[in-house]
Amino acid sequence: MSEELFITASAGKKEKYESLLPQLAALTEGEKDLTANLANLCAALHETFGWWWVGFYRVRNHELVLAPFQGPIACTRIRFGKGVCGTAWKEEKSLLIPDVNAFSGHIACSSQSVAEIVIPIFDEQHQVVGVLDVDSERFGVLDETDVYFLEKICQLITNIL
Repeated sequence: MSEELFITASAGKKEKYESLLPQLAALTEGEKDLTANLANLCAALHETFGWWWVGFYRVRNHELVLAPFQGPIACTRIRFGKGVCGTAWKEEKSLLIPDVNAFSGHIACSSQSVAEIVIPIFDEQHQVVGVLDVDSERFGVLDETDVYFLEKICQLITNIL
């Protein structure tokens, strides 16, 4: 695949995801290096949706460790069950948080982030091996459509592990 995305700027969110998914599958197809794939996936998501921050954390020695991302500097390590990322890991489920200030125990890597989605990434044994974290500096941007399609994108990662 070329290193260029073909997304219609005027398309709606669902249409952007539907156009993006096969391009991401092609982008990761045949590439076995996880870091390279994570880097390209978060760059594609950031470019397509313009979120404040999008990136990955990988499970390492019982904590989440920062992996490829796009956006301002971030928290380097997150403990199991802490913040939105650690909670999604602990509960093994996706979390959509429309207002991070209302989430007890939120870890504020940036005061400009107001909404967040975290999607766990599972290996073939259904163990959480990482999370995809998306932050927005605007309310009302992240929703269930994002959760649905981001889960599909995380399935791409499971398929290449």
